Amino acid sequence: MSKTKKELRRELLARRRALAPAEVQSLSLAVAAHLRTLGRWRTARCVLAYWPVHNEVDTRPLIAELWQRGAVVLLPRCRPDEPGRMDFACVSCAEELEPGLHAIPEPNPSCRAVGEAGPETLPDLVLVPGVGFDREGHRLGFGGGYYDRVLGSPLLARALSVGLCYGFQVLDALPLGELDRPVEAVCSEDGFLWCA
Repeated sequence: MSKTKKELRRELLARRRALAPAEVQSLSLAVAAHLRTLGRWRTARCVLAYWPVHNEVDTRPLIAELWQRGAVVLLPRCRPDEPGRMDFACVSCAEELEPGLHAIPEPNPSCRAVGEAGPETLPDLVLVPGVGFDREGHRLGFGGGYYDRVLGSPLLARALSVGLCYGFQVLDALPLGELDRPVEAVCSEDGFLWCA
């Protein structure tokens, strides 16, 4: 019998939590090295990223690199009164982050949301975290539907969506829900998996 999303989530999160800090660092460096080979990474003027928590692939060096080259960095900010929904806001340094709804660092209220900040804040590239991904780009998250709504947003119409994860988080197939939205590629320490 195949496993449920809940069972897979529990197993994959336990395995990710068990990673030592040195493993997270070395695997994240390998993921970042693959991402840097992507033409879209090198030319991106605006990237929607995430700030890592709970041993997720560490995007902080990538974000610092984007800031250094003058690209716009967007990070998600949960809407406290609308469960499952988040906005994207421009962030220019780590000091603009504060603990959000789920204690995840997110842009503070002074950071402009995408709609307020002009067309230069429409992302070229979206870096998507996940508990797991399958070979068709479907994502297993925490079950709140936040990223399924993000991936379906018209604001991302021109963006390439790339799931970042470790090799053990790439599964042959995931149980699918009606609202699940796939990413276009998955990048792990093993390289890129381009999805249908």
